[in-house]
Amino acid sequence: MKKKVLVGMSGGVDSAVAAYLLQKEGYEVCGVTLRTLGEDDSRCCEIDDARRVSNALGIRFYPLNCVRDFEKEVMAPFVLSYLEGRTPNPCIECNRYIKWDKMLYAAKVLQADYVATGHYARLVRLENGRYTVKKAEHAAKDQTYMLYKLTQEQLAQTLMPLGTYSKEEVRVFAEEAGLPVAHKPDSQEICFVTDGHYADFVGQYAAQREEKDLFSVPGPGPFVDESGNVLGTHKGIIHYTIGQRKGLGIALGHPVYVKEIRASSNEVVLSDEPALFSDTVLVRDVNFLSIPGMAPGEEIRARAKVRYHHQASPALIMMREDGSVRLLFDSPVRAAAPGQSAVFYDDSDCVIGGGIIM
Repeated sequence: MKKKVLVGMSGGVDSAVAAYLLQKEGYEVCGVTLRTLGEDDSRCCEIDDARRVSNALGIRFYPLNCVRDFEKEVMAPFVLSYLEGRTPNPCIECNRYIKWDKMLYAAKVLQADYVATGHYARLVRLENGRYTVKKAEHAAKDQTYMLYKLTQEQLAQTLMPLGTYSKEEVRVFAEEAGLPVAHKPDSQEICFVTDGHYADFVGQYAAQREEKDLFSVPGPGPFVDESGNVLGTHKGIIHYTIGQRKGLGIALGHPVYVKEIRASSNEVVLSDEPALFSDTVLVRDVNFLSIPGMAPGEEIRARAKVRYHHQASPALIMMREDGSVRLLFDSPVRAAAPGQSAVFYDDSDCVIGGGIIM
């Protein structure tokens, strides 16, 4: 009897080819698209593309409304993080709390055995019985950094058919299958901030909330140096992130960078570039994949990334009494921004775990 798989269809070429490959392997494939934005949002054309792909493959297709949950679990925390001076990564939260939760719910209703996505990652089950994700064979497209928050239960019911392919190979598959999205460009932005202007989105979102006290947007405040000396005036902390140099709107006669954002005092701390480097990073809300956990005081050697495009660097993971992790890097890393994720890998390129930078 054929195994049934529910494929998350984003409207792009990756998820389309994931469905095509699974169909070729003999699975009974269905498609589902999660509506995360309102019906009047122009970006909802992804559902139409996903439906066209499903029709081309001759599979059943189901749209699922997740607008309210997406706002609660992804958009509101994203805005609050910026208002608190942090730099969040909403795609990680979306994967854990929206995509997988909702797809697995739909799979249960439709009596599907698995869910699948078009992520570039390899799913593995280790000798200790635990599931984790392993870097894609083609490092340029690897997306394991975005998947570290998934649970063992979620991974146990997941298929990821693109982990061994390059983007070029995926587009060839799409052409061979006659898929209507074969030449559709990749999405480069966060789905609800398509123009890349995060501060504008944060301001607009906050202005529309009834809880004005919770979503209060800080106004202009002082640029200060590391000693607290006032250097000028910034236009609001939501316009800056750690390591930023361009667009500061201040001229001091030498290059300066954002070293710290102090939301409590509405200050943006500027420094020279060497001050951005640190060999110690603290991480909270840690989720482990390849291991069940660590005891307080336990240490593990690993390679860790402090942002999506960071080259993983050798480090020592040290478990603290409060459940957070201290990363001690062999060589200092640049601009580890609070709110971003640090993800830890073993020597086999499998994800050990990860958490939020403090």
